[in-house]
Amino acid sequence: MVIGCHLSVSKGFAAMGRQALSIGANTFQFFTRNPRGGKAKEIDEKDIEELLKLMVDNNFGTILAHAPYTLNPCSKDEKTREFALQTMTDDLKRMEYLPGNLYNFHPGSHVGQGIDKGIELIIAQLNAVLTDEMNTTVLLETMAGKGSEVGSKFEELKAIIDNTRLNQKLGVCLDTCHVFDAGYDIVNNLDGVLEEFDRIVGIERLKAVHLNDSMNYLGCHKDRHQKIGLGGIGLEAFERIINHPALKNLSFFLETPNELDGYADEIRTLREHYK
Repeated sequence: MVIGCHLSVSKGFAAMGRQALSIGANTFQFFTRNPRGGKAKEIDEKDIEELLKLMVDNNFGTILAHAPYTLNPCSKDEKTREFALQTMTDDLKRMEYLPGNLYNFHPGSHVGQGIDKGIELIIAQLNAVLTDEMNTTVLLETMAGKGSEVGSKFEELKAIIDNTRLNQKLGVCLDTCHVFDAGYDIVNNLDGVLEEFDRIVGIERLKAVHLNDSMNYLGCHKDRHQKIGLGGIGLEAFERIINHPALKNLSFFLETPNELDGYADEIRTLREHYK
């Protein structure tokens, strides 16, 4: 089982690798920069080389970089869209130091422009930043559908992927809290949800899973994460999720409201339920 949690990049990449090992993880997620935006930390090639060796020595799965929350490629504000373009361009250049890994972003909020316009603007950004030479897979995250979010319906993800020129560089990160809050019943009908995803998007597009319970109920469109087993999804459903044939070989990332000891407990519990 490849499982990890969100760690802080502030102490360096190798430090994140060691921290992951200390809590029983064999992957991790990190923000490329402050989650509210700003300049990224300078690349330390020696630090990255140390991480890459640690990953090989300890059989790590793919790691996941997460774009800042402020990145909104479909904003109606031109300056916000420009920030999104510059940030993603810079992030993807930096990801080449970690070849073959994953970069995840929230598709964005159309802020009253309408879903079709939002999708159009997201496609325009992806067409501007994806290159043939890049070795990173860019993931669209499934969203809960709060406000004017794009990406809470599988059809919206399909529209973005299908109309992006280099869509072989694209995948999807399934967030369990988000899809549940969006109205997909992964508790009582996991097979049906994944069959629907396969029919609309293609199951081969699924590259990673955010494991988060939900503080709310099915279809609430709220997006409030809860610790594993303490929310509306529940531990029994997570056992089915991590062992589902379409998911069990992916990298799982916890984004639950925890400190390191809490993540260690969740990783231990989930490993105990992994078959």
